[in-house]
Amino acid sequence: MVRLLFIKFVFIDFILFFTQDLTTYLTNIKHNITLKIIIAICFAFQIWGAEVFAQSDDVFTIYLVRHSEKDHFSNNVSDLPLSKCGEQRAIALSSFLNDIHLDAIYSTDYTRTKNTALPTADKKGIEITLYNEQDIESFSNLLLENKQNALVVGHSNTAGVLTGLLVNQEIGDIDLDVYDHIYQVLIVGKSHRHNLFKSSFECLE
Repeated sequence: MVRLLFIKFVFIDFILFFTQDLTTYLTNIKHNITLKIIIAICFAFQIWGAEVFAQSDDVFTIYLVRHSEKDHFSNNVSDLPLSKCGEQRAIALSSFLNDIHLDAIYSTDYTRTKNTALPTADKKGIEITLYNEQDIESFSNLLLENKQNALVVGHSNTAGVLTGLLVNQEIGDIDLDVYDHIYQVLIVGKSHRHNLFKSSFECLE
């Protein structure tokens, strides 16, 4: 920061010296010093403001996905586990989030959703927190109140809808045969917006 201020001041002196005669330049030394002080204060506030903004509790990101592919041949029809392909996709999700800081990981209380979140939870050392998919409006309020970087694993009829609640838009269900959607919700103070990524994962089955 000090180096940047020094460069700014040298540049100002250079411009003033070559655009004014010597008498005018010397007469305006006091004004030049005042100008430098003003610039220094403004520049310091600019840096300070950027740092405060970056560290603000009101800036956080939430990632929302549906569970990976189910094993439709499982005997446990009431709580289908992931297929081999689904397990691979769950690992791919953890790779996608590898360099992203997370404070919390949420899942509904189903084997397929918990196992979708599990590789990321293991890699990050974060315990999976369960939520009720039947009351996603209350859950959306909780996410906004917690102000945490989070991963939320849900279902085809909750991931998009929950994203919509977080950004105050209407986003519908995910098609039943679509598993590659990764919603990113960016919260910056009162500004809520979302992006939709599509995983490049391809099943090796």
